[in-house]
Amino acid sequence: MTHVLAIVNQKGGVGKTTTAVNLGAALAEAGRRTVVLDCDPQANATRSLTPLQPVERTIYDVLVDGVAIADAMVQTQVEGLDIVPASQALAGAEIELVNLAGREARLRDALKVLRQTGDHDIALIDCPPSLGLLSVNALVAADGVIVPVQCEYLSLEGLGHLVRTLELVQKRLNQDLELTGLLMTMFDPRTNLSSQVVEEVGRHFPRKRFHTVIPRSIRMGEAPSYGEPITSYAPRSPGALAYRALAGELIGRLDAPNGQA
Repeated sequence: MTHVLAIVNQKGGVGKTTTAVNLGAALAEAGRRTVVLDCDPQANATRSLTPLQPVERTIYDVLVDGVAIADAMVQTQVEGLDIVPASQALAGAEIELVNLAGREARLRDALKVLRQTGDHDIALIDCPPSLGLLSVNALVAADGVIVPVQCEYLSLEGLGHLVRTLELVQKRLNQDLELTGLLMTMFDPRTNLSSQVVEEVGRHFPRKRFHTVIPRSIRMGEAPSYGEPITSYAPRSPGALAYRALAGELIGRLDAPNGQA
């Protein structure tokens, strides 16, 4: 079975792409065949994993023209990790999707073959920092949602709105959608605020917050410029260790009988 997980937050700069790239690499390292679907027009996940590789087909072709996922998939330098890349053309996809039949379910339909073949254990969808049609397509296609939450006060305010949006999508478009987990990112142990935000999220969502906390890291900021995930760029760094721990925690949740460990 292929688990499809959307990495979503309408707030920008919270670590969605960083999580998609590095969690994907850590899962592949743990033996789970993984594919990252770059649904963000900024295409940062694509540049992080395929910096020098020419791209012929992208997720835009899949969503708008109905190209098969397999025909747009590219191998990365990480063994066991593939990517369906994005390009700037994706910026116009939301407008073009409006007039297409089944516009909210285009990605779900495209992923049916991926699920049937079973070539990948996990698909991670990197979503844009908005709740437009691209993110809605990801939520309709997904089994679960990972929400990166930056360890700052303003992130708490947007979290309630996002949870209500997920409930609305679940009610109207995807009854099987579940909140897989809330991931605390950019944790700074030097500040009381970071710890307070982690505690507050844990108090409101005691069974949904991942135990793993992702630290602030200069190394993780450097890694994309070398076209590598943190697990290979700085394999012993705190960021690499954190994403490996997250991969283990996620695998435990996915493998649990009820989907939640």
